[in-house]
Amino acid sequence: MRRAHAPLRLLGMLWTLPNSLLGLLAGLAALPFGARPYLLRREPALAFARMPWGPGGALTLGNVILHTGDGLDVACRTYACHAGLSADPPIRLRDHERAHVWQAMLLGPLFLPLYFLCGGIHVRNRFERAADRYALTGRGWWPWPRP
Repeated sequence: MRRAHAPLRLLGMLWTLPNSLLGLLAGLAALPFGARPYLLRREPALAFARMPWGPGGALTLGNVILHTGDGLDVACRTYACHAGLSADPPIRLRDHERAHVWQAMLLGPLFLPLYFLCGGIHVRNRFERAADRYALTGRGWWPWPRP
């Protein structure tokens, strides 16, 4: 992000701080079980690798990304591909989660209620579709695109 955008980035990070605190608490609680924290600059986020839950995946809460793998630079399928609705090529998990970081920074404390009102973790959720679109094309992370 350009230096001129630094004040906006800081404002977004403050706006989503309640969500980030939830992610930070979850990450810190997982440290005794093998989670490993590290900083991401481009997102901007703090990530916790090796989260001890389920078979795989990631969750973004504000500026905190919790994931089960060793890193975010892994290929994964889009939600539509996973549901058998498309033949999208694999995307990078890091790009998908970056979109959620930007969504959270813009929506702040409204992010989680809106995310769940839109269907939660599901292929029909506009937040997930936008994150997949961003991961596929590098554009379109906003869940309500212009026509």
